[in-house]
Amino acid sequence: MKSSKLRGKKGLLLLVFPAYDGHHLKKACCTMDYKSHFQGCVDQVKAEGRYRYFANLERKVGDFPRAIYRMPDGTAKEVTVWCNNDYLGMGQHPKVLAAAREALQNSGAGAGGTRNISGTTRYVVELEQSVADLHGKEAGLVMSSGYVANEGALGTLGKLLPHCAIFSDALNHASMIHGIKDSKQEKFIYRHNDMEHLEALLRSVDPSRPKIIAFESVYSMEGDISPIAEICDLADKYNAFTYLDEVHAVGVYGPRGGGVAEERGLMDRIDMIEGTFGKGYGAMGGFITGDAAVIDAVRSYAPSFIFTTALPPAVSAAARAAVEHLKISDIERQRVRRNVTLLKSGLDRIGLRYLPGESHIVPLIVGEPNCCRMVTDILMNEYNIYVQPINYPTVPRGTERLRLTATAAHSPEDIERLVSVLEYLWATNHALQAVA
Repeated sequence: MKSSKLRGKKGLLLLVFPAYDGHHLKKACCTMDYKSHFQGCVDQVKAEGRYRYFANLERKVGDFPRAIYRMPDGTAKEVTVWCNNDYLGMGQHPKVLAAAREALQNSGAGAGGTRNISGTTRYVVELEQSVADLHGKEAGLVMSSGYVANEGALGTLGKLLPHCAIFSDALNHASMIHGIKDSKQEKFIYRHNDMEHLEALLRSVDPSRPKIIAFESVYSMEGDISPIAEICDLADKYNAFTYLDEVHAVGVYGPRGGGVAEERGLMDRIDMIEGTFGKGYGAMGGFITGDAAVIDAVRSYAPSFIFTTALPPAVSAAARAAVEHLKISDIERQRVRRNVTLLKSGLDRIGLRYLPGESHIVPLIVGEPNCCRMVTDILMNEYNIYVQPINYPTVPRGTERLRLTATAAHSPEDIERLVSVLEYLWATNHALQAVA
Protein backbone atom coordinates (compact mmCIF):
# COMPACT_ATOMS: atom_id res chain seq x y z
CA MET A 1 0.00 0.00 0.00
CA LYS A 2 1.44 3.34 -1.08
CA SER A 3 1.87 6.38 1.15
CA SER A 4 0.05 9.58 0.36
CA LYS A 5 1.48 12.99 1.29
CA LEU A 6 -0.52 16.12 1.90
CA ARG A 7 1.40 19.36 1.33
CA GLY A 8 0.63 22.96 2.20
CA LYS A 9 0.79 25.92 -0.16
CA LYS A 10 4.53 26.30 0.37
CA GLY A 11 5.29 22.61 -0.07
CA LEU A 12 5.62 21.85 3.67
CA LEU A 13 4.82 18.29 4.68
CA LEU A 14 1.74 18.32 6.89
CA LEU A 15 0.63 14.70 7.14
CA VAL A 16 1.63 11.20 6.07
CA PHE A 17 -0.96 8.42 6.06
CA PRO A 18 -1.78 5.18 4.22
CA ALA A 19 -3.47 5.74 0.87
CA TYR A 20 -6.74 3.84 0.43
CA ASP A 21 -8.73 3.39 -2.72
CA GLY A 22 -12.50 3.85 -2.59
CA HIS A 23 -13.17 0.16 -1.85
CA HIS A 24 -10.88 0.04 1.16
CA LEU A 25 -12.21 3.35 2.48
CA LYS A 26 -15.83 2.20 2.24
CA LYS A 27 -15.02 -1.08 3.94
CA ALA A 28 -13.13 0.63 6.78
CA CYS A 29 -15.99 3.07 7.37
CA CYS A 30 -18.56 0.31 7.56
CA THR A 31 -16.69 -1.60 10.26
CA MET A 32 -16.84 1.19 12.83
CA ASP A 33 -20.03 1.40 14.87
CA TYR A 34 -19.54 4.80 16.49
CA LYS A 35 -22.63 4.70 18.69
CA SER A 36 -21.76 1.28 20.12
CA HIS A 37 -18.17 2.33 20.70
CA PHE A 38 -19.09 5.39 22.72
CA GLN A 39 -21.80 3.50 24.59
CA GLY A 40 -19.12 1.02 25.57
CA CYS A 41 -17.01 3.87 26.93
CA VAL A 42 -19.93 5.03 29.08
CA ASP A 43 -20.69 1.46 30.19
CA GLN A 44 -17.10 1.10 31.38
CA VAL A 45 -17.44 4.18 33.58
CA LYS A 46 -20.69 2.80 34.99
CA ALA A 47 -19.11 -0.59 35.69
CA GLU A 48 -16.38 1.11 37.69
CA GLY A 49 -18.98 2.90 39.81
CA ARG A 50 -17.89 6.39 38.76
CA TYR A 51 -20.62 7.42 36.34
CA ARG A 52 -21.86 10.93 37.11
CA TYR A 53 -25.60 11.35 37.53
CA PHE A 54 -26.85 14.95 37.46
CA ALA A 55 -29.60 15.87 39.89
CA ASN A 56 -32.30 18.22 38.58
CA LEU A 57 -32.33 20.80 41.39
CA GLU A 58 -34.13 24.11 41.68
CA ARG A 59 -32.94 26.40 44.43
CA LYS A 60 -35.59 28.72 45.87
CA VAL A 61 -34.71 32.30 46.77
CA GLY A 62 -34.76 32.84 50.50
CA ASP A 63 -34.87 29.12 51.36
CA PHE A 64 -31.31 27.88 50.75
CA PRO A 65 -30.01 25.22 51.54
CA ARG A 66 -33.43 23.84 50.62
CA ALA A 67 -34.06 22.99 46.95
CA ILE A 68 -36.67 21.27 44.81
CA TYR A 69 -35.47 17.95 43.37
CA ARG A 70 -37.27 16.99 40.17
CA MET A 71 -37.14 13.25 39.59
CA PRO A 72 -37.05 11.50 36.20
CA ASP A 73 -40.66 10.31 36.65
CA GLY A 74 -41.86 13.93 36.83
CA THR A 75 -42.48 14.05 40.57
CA ALA A 76 -40.69 16.52 42.85
CA LYS A 77 -39.74 16.85 46.49
CA GLU A 78 -37.83 19.21 48.78
CA VAL A 79 -34.26 18.28 49.70
CA THR A 80 -31.48 19.78 51.81
CA VAL A 81 -28.28 20.47 49.88
CA TRP A 82 -24.98 19.44 51.52
CA CYS A 83 -22.45 19.73 48.72
CA ASN A 84 -22.84 23.25 47.37
CA ASN A 85 -19.98 25.71 46.83
CA ASP A 86 -22.13 28.74 47.65
CA TYR A 87 -20.40 28.65 51.03
CA LEU A 88 -21.80 31.95 52.32
CA GLY A 89 -25.25 31.86 50.75
CA MET A 90 -24.44 34.94 48.69
CA GLY A 91 -26.22 33.54 45.64
CA GLN A 92 -29.50 34.60 47.26
CA HIS A 93 -28.40 37.66 49.20
CA PRO A 94 -30.74 40.65 48.69
CA LYS A 95 -27.89 42.98 47.69
CA VAL A 96 -26.68 40.53 45.06
CA LEU A 97 -30.14 39.96 43.61
CA ALA A 98 -30.89 43.69 43.53
CA ALA A 99 -27.65 44.44 41.68
CA ALA A 100 -28.37 41.70 39.11
CA ARG A 101 -31.92 42.96 38.52
CA GLU A 102 -30.79 46.54 38.05
CA ALA A 103 -28.08 45.58 35.54
CA LEU A 104 -30.49 43.31 33.67
CA GLN A 105 -33.05 46.09 33.38
CA ASN A 106 -30.43 48.67 32.39
CA SER A 107 -28.29 46.70 29.95
CA GLY A 108 -30.14 43.54 28.93
CA ALA A 109 -29.27 39.86 29.21
CA GLY A 110 -26.04 39.35 27.27
CA ALA A 111 -22.65 40.97 26.83
CA GLY A 112 -22.92 40.88 23.05
CA GLY A 113 -19.59 39.23 22.37
CA THR A 114 -15.93 39.41 23.33
CA ARG A 115 -14.70 42.50 25.13
CA ASN A 116 -12.45 43.41 22.22
CA ILE A 117 -15.32 43.40 19.71
CA SER A 118 -18.37 44.39 21.72
CA GLY A 119 -16.71 46.64 24.26
CA THR A 120 -16.41 46.23 28.01
CA THR A 121 -19.44 47.04 30.11
CA ARG A 122 -18.97 49.30 33.10
CA TYR A 123 -20.04 46.39 35.28
CA VAL A 124 -16.94 44.41 34.32
CA VAL A 125 -14.69 47.46 34.72
CA GLU A 126 -16.03 48.06 38.22
CA LEU A 127 -15.70 44.36 39.07
CA GLU A 128 -12.03 44.33 38.04
CA GLN A 129 -11.38 47.40 40.16
CA SER A 130 -13.14 45.70 43.06
CA VAL A 131 -11.04 42.52 42.99
CA ALA A 132 -7.80 44.47 42.52
CA ASP A 133 -8.67 46.42 45.67
CA LEU A 134 -9.63 43.17 47.42
CA HIS A 135 -6.15 41.76 46.98
CA GLY A 136 -4.20 45.00 47.20
CA LYS A 137 -2.95 44.65 43.61
CA GLU A 138 -2.51 47.14 40.79
CA ALA A 139 -4.94 45.45 38.40
CA GLY A 140 -7.47 42.69 37.92
CA LEU A 141 -8.80 40.78 34.94
CA VAL A 142 -12.22 39.08 34.85
CA MET A 143 -12.70 35.91 32.79
CA SER A 144 -15.63 33.61 32.09
CA SER A 145 -14.82 31.06 34.82
CA GLY A 146 -12.23 30.09 37.39
CA TYR A 147 -11.17 27.23 35.11
CA VAL A 148 -10.58 29.61 32.21
CA ALA A 149 -8.69 32.02 34.47
CA ASN A 150 -6.26 29.31 35.59
CA GLU A 151 -5.84 27.78 32.16
CA GLY A 152 -5.40 31.13 30.45
CA ALA A 153 -3.11 32.73 33.02
CA LEU A 154 -0.74 29.83 33.63
CA GLY A 155 -0.58 28.90 29.96
CA THR A 156 0.22 32.48 28.98
CA LEU A 157 2.69 33.21 31.79
CA GLY A 158 4.65 30.08 30.93
CA LYS A 159 4.74 30.84 27.21
CA LEU A 160 5.92 34.42 27.75
CA LEU A 161 8.78 33.47 30.09
CA PRO A 162 11.69 31.99 28.10
CA HIS A 163 12.79 28.50 29.24
CA CYS A 164 10.43 28.74 32.19
CA ALA A 165 10.30 25.96 34.81
CA ILE A 166 6.89 25.50 36.45
CA PHE A 167 6.57 23.86 39.87
CA SER A 168 3.12 22.46 40.57
CA ASP A 169 1.62 20.88 43.68
CA ALA A 170 0.61 17.26 43.02
CA LEU A 171 -3.00 17.98 43.96
CA ASN A 172 -3.48 21.13 41.92
CA HIS A 173 -6.81 21.50 40.13
CA ALA A 174 -7.32 20.22 36.57
CA SER A 175 -7.54 23.80 35.30
CA MET A 176 -4.04 24.56 36.59
CA ILE A 177 -2.69 21.33 35.08
CA HIS A 178 -4.34 22.31 31.78
CA GLY A 179 -2.72 25.74 31.81
CA ILE A 180 0.72 24.36 32.67
CA LYS A 181 0.41 21.81 29.87
CA ASP A 182 -0.59 24.53 27.41
CA SER A 183 2.51 26.54 28.28
CA LYS A 184 4.64 23.75 26.78
CA GLN A 185 7.32 24.46 29.38
CA GLU A 186 9.15 22.06 31.64
CA LYS A 187 7.09 21.17 34.71
CA PHE A 188 8.09 19.76 38.08
CA ILE A 189 5.42 18.18 40.29
CA TYR A 190 6.14 18.31 44.01
CA ARG A 191 4.45 16.12 46.60
CA HIS A 192 1.39 17.75 48.11
CA ASN A 193 2.41 20.52 50.53
CA ASP A 194 5.90 18.96 50.83
CA MET A 195 8.31 21.87 51.15
CA GLU A 196 11.44 19.72 51.26
CA HIS A 197 10.51 18.15 47.94
CA LEU A 198 9.67 21.55 46.44
CA GLU A 199 13.01 22.96 47.48
CA ALA A 200 14.88 19.95 46.10
CA LEU A 201 13.20 20.49 42.74
CA LEU A 202 13.89 24.23 42.78
CA ARG A 203 17.52 23.56 43.62
CA SER A 204 17.83 21.19 40.65
CA VAL A 205 17.05 23.92 38.13
CA ASP A 206 19.53 26.44 36.71
CA PRO A 207 19.28 29.55 38.94
CA SER A 208 19.05 31.81 35.89
CA ARG A 209 15.87 30.21 34.57
CA PRO A 210 12.49 31.89 35.19
CA LYS A 211 10.38 29.88 37.62
CA ILE A 212 6.70 29.75 38.58
CA ILE A 213 5.39 28.06 41.72
CA ALA A 214 1.70 27.26 41.18
CA PHE A 215 -0.37 26.17 44.17
CA GLU A 216 -3.76 26.50 45.86
CA SER A 217 -4.66 27.84 49.27
CA VAL A 218 -7.60 25.53 50.10
CA TYR A 219 -7.50 22.11 48.44
CA SER A 220 -11.16 21.32 47.98
CA MET A 221 -10.98 17.53 47.89
CA GLU A 222 -8.67 17.26 50.90
CA GLY A 223 -9.97 20.15 52.96
CA ASP A 224 -6.43 21.22 53.89
CA ILE A 225 -4.56 24.50 53.41
CA SER A 226 -1.13 25.04 51.88
CA PRO A 227 1.86 26.45 53.79
CA ILE A 228 1.77 29.77 51.94
CA ALA A 229 4.46 31.52 53.98
CA GLU A 230 6.93 28.67 53.47
CA ILE A 231 6.26 28.64 49.74
CA CYS A 232 6.85 32.38 49.59
CA ASP A 233 10.14 31.92 51.46
CA LEU A 234 11.28 29.40 48.85
CA ALA A 235 10.12 31.70 46.04
CA ASP A 236 12.25 34.51 47.50
CA LYS A 237 15.23 32.20 47.90
CA TYR A 238 15.09 30.85 44.34
CA ASN A 239 13.67 33.94 42.60
CA ALA A 240 10.37 32.32 41.59
CA PHE A 241 7.06 33.88 40.56
CA THR A 242 4.22 32.87 42.92
CA TYR A 243 0.81 31.94 41.50
CA LEU A 244 -1.89 31.26 44.08
CA ASP A 245 -5.33 29.78 43.38
CA GLU A 246 -7.74 31.05 46.06
CA VAL A 247 -10.99 29.88 44.45
CA HIS A 248 -12.25 28.02 47.54
CA ALA A 249 -11.06 30.76 49.88
CA VAL A 250 -12.10 34.15 48.48
CA GLY A 251 -15.01 35.55 50.42
CA VAL A 252 -14.63 32.90 53.13
CA TYR A 253 -11.25 33.83 54.65
CA GLY A 254 -9.63 37.11 55.63
CA PRO A 255 -11.12 40.23 57.25
CA ARG A 256 -12.33 41.45 53.83
CA GLY A 257 -12.76 38.08 52.12
CA GLY A 258 -9.42 38.27 50.32
CA GLY A 259 -8.66 34.61 51.05
CA VAL A 260 -6.15 32.68 53.14
CA ALA A 261 -3.27 34.90 51.96
CA GLU A 262 -5.09 37.93 53.37
CA GLU A 263 -5.94 36.12 56.60
CA ARG A 264 -2.24 35.31 57.09
CA GLY A 265 -0.96 38.72 56.00
CA LEU A 266 0.77 37.35 52.91
CA MET A 267 -0.99 38.95 49.94
CA ASP A 268 1.89 41.28 49.18
CA ARG A 269 4.20 38.27 48.78
CA ILE A 270 2.04 36.65 46.08
CA ASP A 271 2.69 37.79 42.50
CA MET A 272 -0.64 36.64 41.06
CA ILE A 273 -3.82 35.61 42.84
CA GLU A 274 -6.56 33.75 41.00
CA GLY A 275 -10.12 33.45 42.24
CA THR A 276 -13.71 32.81 41.29
CA PHE A 277 -17.10 34.41 41.77
CA GLY A 278 -18.82 31.03 41.53
CA LYS A 279 -18.22 29.80 45.07
CA GLY A 280 -18.00 32.09 48.11
CA TYR A 281 -19.48 34.98 46.11
CA GLY A 282 -22.43 32.99 44.81
CA ALA A 283 -22.27 34.20 41.20
CA MET A 284 -20.16 33.11 38.21
CA GLY A 285 -16.84 33.93 36.55
CA GLY A 286 -13.15 33.93 37.40
CA PHE A 287 -10.41 36.52 37.82
CA ILE A 288 -6.73 37.17 38.34
CA THR A 289 -5.03 40.06 40.14
CA GLY A 290 -1.42 41.24 40.16
CA ASP A 291 0.96 43.88 38.83
CA ALA A 292 -0.59 45.90 36.00
CA ALA A 293 2.06 44.85 33.47
CA VAL A 294 1.60 41.14 34.21
CA ILE A 295 -2.19 41.36 34.05
CA ASP A 296 -1.98 43.30 30.78
CA ALA A 297 0.30 40.62 29.33
CA VAL A 298 -2.27 37.91 30.09
CA ARG A 299 -5.05 40.13 28.70
CA SER A 300 -3.07 40.65 25.49
CA TYR A 301 -1.92 37.06 24.87
CA ALA A 302 -4.37 34.56 26.44
CA PRO A 303 -6.61 33.04 23.72
CA SER A 304 -9.14 31.82 26.28
CA PHE A 305 -9.69 35.42 27.32
CA ILE A 306 -9.41 37.13 23.92
CA PHE A 307 -11.85 34.86 22.10
CA THR A 308 -14.47 34.27 24.83
CA THR A 309 -17.71 36.19 25.23
CA ALA A 310 -17.60 38.49 28.26
CA LEU A 311 -19.66 37.95 31.41
CA PRO A 312 -23.16 39.43 31.04
CA PRO A 313 -24.01 42.64 32.93
CA ALA A 314 -26.28 40.99 35.50
CA VAL A 315 -23.66 38.40 36.47
CA SER A 316 -20.88 41.01 36.70
CA ALA A 317 -23.02 43.31 38.82
CA ALA A 318 -24.07 40.45 41.10
CA ALA A 319 -20.46 39.38 41.60
CA ARG A 320 -19.33 42.91 42.43
CA ALA A 321 -22.16 43.33 44.94
CA ALA A 322 -21.07 40.12 46.69
CA VAL A 323 -17.39 41.12 46.76
CA GLU A 324 -18.15 44.57 48.14
CA HIS A 325 -20.59 43.27 50.75
CA LEU A 326 -18.12 40.73 52.09
CA LYS A 327 -15.40 43.36 52.37
CA ILE A 328 -17.39 44.90 55.21
CA SER A 329 -19.54 42.05 56.56
CA ASP A 330 -18.13 39.22 58.66
CA ILE A 331 -21.46 37.72 59.72
CA GLU A 332 -21.46 35.12 56.94
CA ARG A 333 -17.90 34.02 57.70
CA GLN A 334 -18.71 33.64 61.40
CA ARG A 335 -21.67 31.40 60.56
CA VAL A 336 -19.54 29.18 58.35
CA ARG A 337 -16.93 28.76 61.09
CA ARG A 338 -19.64 27.91 63.62
CA ASN A 339 -21.31 25.37 61.34
CA VAL A 340 -18.08 23.68 60.30
CA THR A 341 -17.12 23.28 63.96
CA LEU A 342 -20.54 21.75 64.72
CA LEU A 343 -20.28 19.34 61.79
CA LYS A 344 -16.76 18.16 62.61
CA SER A 345 -17.65 17.78 66.28
CA GLY A 346 -20.68 15.70 65.34
CA LEU A 347 -18.67 13.40 63.09
CA ASP A 348 -16.06 13.00 65.84
CA ARG A 349 -18.79 12.08 68.29
CA ILE A 350 -20.14 9.25 66.14
CA GLY A 351 -16.68 8.04 65.10
CA LEU A 352 -16.78 8.67 61.33
CA ARG A 353 -13.45 9.39 59.70
CA TYR A 354 -12.95 12.53 57.65
CA LEU A 355 -9.82 14.24 56.42
CA PRO A 356 -8.76 16.55 59.26
CA GLY A 357 -7.94 19.66 57.22
CA GLU A 358 -8.23 23.09 58.77
CA SER A 359 -10.56 24.47 56.09
CA HIS A 360 -14.35 24.68 55.90
CA ILE A 361 -14.55 21.62 53.60
CA VAL A 362 -15.19 18.25 55.27
CA PRO A 363 -14.31 15.19 53.12
CA LEU A 364 -16.00 12.12 54.64
CA ILE A 365 -14.11 9.05 53.44
CA VAL A 366 -16.06 6.02 52.15
CA GLY A 367 -13.28 4.33 50.17
CA GLU A 368 -15.18 2.39 47.49
CA PRO A 369 -16.99 3.89 44.47
CA ASN A 370 -20.14 1.74 44.37
CA CYS A 371 -20.54 2.03 48.13
CA CYS A 372 -20.10 5.79 47.87
CA ARG A 373 -22.87 5.97 45.27
CA MET A 374 -25.07 3.72 47.43
CA VAL A 375 -24.73 6.10 50.39
CA THR A 376 -25.69 9.15 48.36
CA ASP A 377 -28.66 7.33 46.82
CA ILE A 378 -29.94 6.33 50.27
CA LEU A 379 -29.48 9.86 51.59
CA MET A 380 -31.45 11.31 48.68
CA ASN A 381 -34.15 8.67 48.31
CA GLU A 382 -34.89 8.00 51.98
CA TYR A 383 -33.81 11.14 53.84
CA ASN A 384 -34.08 13.98 51.25
CA ILE A 385 -30.41 14.87 51.76
CA TYR A 386 -28.49 15.74 48.60
CA VAL A 387 -24.78 14.91 48.48
CA GLN A 388 -22.78 13.92 45.41
CA PRO A 389 -20.21 11.08 45.57
CA ILE A 390 -16.64 12.11 44.70
CA ASN A 391 -14.93 9.30 42.81
CA TYR A 392 -11.92 8.70 40.55
CA PRO A 393 -10.45 10.54 38.64
CA THR A 394 -11.33 13.53 40.84
CA VAL A 395 -9.76 11.68 43.78
CA PRO A 396 -7.47 8.61 43.84
CA ARG A 397 -9.08 5.17 43.76
CA GLY A 398 -9.74 3.85 47.24
CA THR A 399 -10.32 7.34 48.66
CA GLU A 400 -13.87 7.88 47.36
CA ARG A 401 -15.70 10.32 49.58
CA LEU A 402 -18.61 12.59 50.37
CA ARG A 403 -17.50 16.21 50.21
CA LEU A 404 -19.61 17.90 52.86
CA THR A 405 -19.96 21.66 53.03
CA ALA A 406 -21.66 23.28 55.98
CA THR A 407 -22.58 26.68 54.59
CA ALA A 408 -23.57 29.87 56.36
CA ALA A 409 -27.18 29.04 55.46
CA HIS A 410 -27.34 25.71 57.30
CA SER A 411 -28.88 25.64 60.76
CA PRO A 412 -27.61 23.70 63.79
CA GLU A 413 -30.71 21.51 63.35
CA ASP A 414 -29.69 20.73 59.74
CA ILE A 415 -26.28 19.64 60.96
CA GLU A 416 -27.62 17.47 63.78
CA ARG A 417 -30.00 15.71 61.40
CA LEU A 418 -27.24 14.95 58.90
CA VAL A 419 -24.98 13.57 61.64
CA SER A 420 -27.80 11.41 63.04
CA VAL A 421 -28.64 9.95 59.63
CA LEU A 422 -24.98 9.18 58.90
CA GLU A 423 -24.61 7.50 62.29
CA TYR A 424 -27.61 5.29 61.57
CA LEU A 425 -26.39 4.35 58.08
CA TRP A 426 -22.93 3.37 59.27
CA ALA A 427 -24.34 1.41 62.22
CA THR A 428 -26.84 -0.60 60.18
CA ASN A 429 -25.15 -1.14 56.80
CA HIS A 430 -22.62 -3.96 56.51
CA ALA A 431 -21.08 -2.55 53.30
CA LEU A 432 -20.25 0.69 55.05
CA GLN A 433 -18.87 -1.13 58.08
CA ALA A 434 -16.59 -3.12 55.80
CA VAL A 435 -14.97 -0.02 54.27
CA ALA A 436 -14.96 2.09 57.44
